Amino acid sequence: MHFCCNQLVDIAVWNKAKTCTEKVQKKDSPLKQCTTLQEKDCCSNESFVKTGNDTIKKANTKVEAETVIFLNTFFYVYVNLFEGLEKNIVPFKQYRPPLISKDIQTLYETYLI
Repeated sequence: MHFCCNQLVDIAVWNKAKTCTEKVQKKDSPLKQCTTLQEKDCCSNESFVKTGNDTIKKANTKVEAETVIFLNTFFYVYVNLFEGLEKNIVPFKQYRPPLISKDIQTLYETYLI
């Protein structure tokens, strides 16, 4: 973080923060580090480091085949429940029954009266 006259000028996370002289140089004006002439070295850079937590343990979970199969089928059914089928599919629409060589009613002697 770069402060100029106790005001935050720039913040950088992965690299160095740009100073106010770099910003003034881009505008093609004479070098001027501070907004007031009375102060010398009114700019300051501050940085902080956040340390991580080293006490975290890895979780050892065992996933069994039955659990994976159950989750896959559950997800498939649940998604298709809301999406639905695209069109009405009748698999036996073109089905033609086999030709009868013998009359079954006379073979078993069953007649409707």
